[in-house]
Amino acid sequence: MPKRPVLATATALAAVSALALPATAASAPAEVAPLTGVAAVQDHLKELQGIAEANGGNRAAGQPGYKASLDYIKAQLDGAGFTTTVQEFNAIGGTTYNLLAETPGGDANNVVMFGAHLDSVSRGPGINDNGTGSAAILQAALDYAGSGATPKNKLRFAFWGAEEQGLVGSQHYVDSLSQAERDQIAAYLNFDMVGSPNAGYFTYDGDDSDGEGAGPGPEGSAQIEKLLNDSLAQAGVETEGTDFDGRSDYGPFIEVGIPAGGTFTGAEQTKSPEQAQKWGGQAGEAFDPCYHQACDTIDNVDTQALDRNLQAINTAVTTYAEQFPQP
Repeated sequence: MPKRPVLATATALAAVSALALPATAASAPAEVAPLTGVAAVQDHLKELQGIAEANGGNRAAGQPGYKASLDYIKAQLDGAGFTTTVQEFNAIGGTTYNLLAETPGGDANNVVMFGAHLDSVSRGPGINDNGTGSAAILQAALDYAGSGATPKNKLRFAFWGAEEQGLVGSQHYVDSLSQAERDQIAAYLNFDMVGSPNAGYFTYDGDDSDGEGAGPGPEGSAQIEKLLNDSLAQAGVETEGTDFDGRSDYGPFIEVGIPAGGTFTGAEQTKSPEQAQKWGGQAGEAFDPCYHQACDTIDNVDTQALDRNLQAINTAVTTYAEQFPQP
């Protein structure tokens, strides 16, 4: 006896299934709500990890993985209605880019900026350094856009290139601004490594309250520090001040007198016993043992630290969208 054609059997079964189900269930799958919050940040980090794996294991400035990372971030922001600009500049003997995205609404004479460097070192994918900062400010921007709010102040989100070569991208951006354009920037908040696996909770010491190191930031920086400290305190975290030592992209902003702040969960420095008692984790080990190494992958991220920092970033975005407290 000949076998029945497979296609006919499948067609018959499909017809029976369609009859047995309501028309809406048979014709279209249920819509899946987009991810928000830290789950969405983790999803962005997976994308950045995949980009690195497809491009020689890194996302370094001047390499294909960096441009692919920038294209991914830009597509997300374009889709949410931000006005995006790609700024081209030369670094390490070649061309690379900054990405700027701003809200279509808000006072252009009162801009609050949120920034993170997007590039990795050439030795690894750079998921904590600084996929975490980039993904966190990206998601904070998307969450704000999704709220439907119209900001009183203009919000501008910056993704810097060539930070690992010496803050080249952020320096180029600040140098490209006229004095009038610099005067329009009320504040700059920087987020570089916000998911270190042996996490600390540091905020930039805007008022030099620890009395040592590089000194206070420009007038207004103390208000940023207080807002971030208060937000992390609500998450049950006691912070420590960290100096404006010029190691990240706030440097060019404070040099021209723009108030600055931000959070940081630690790099190659060693966690003290007192810090381990306060924050948990391992005393005597680096905050990020994979700093600038190939093992800085998606597995090198403390999700709780990432979530707490995202909450602080979201608080800053929603607060400064309405009012930046003046000194």
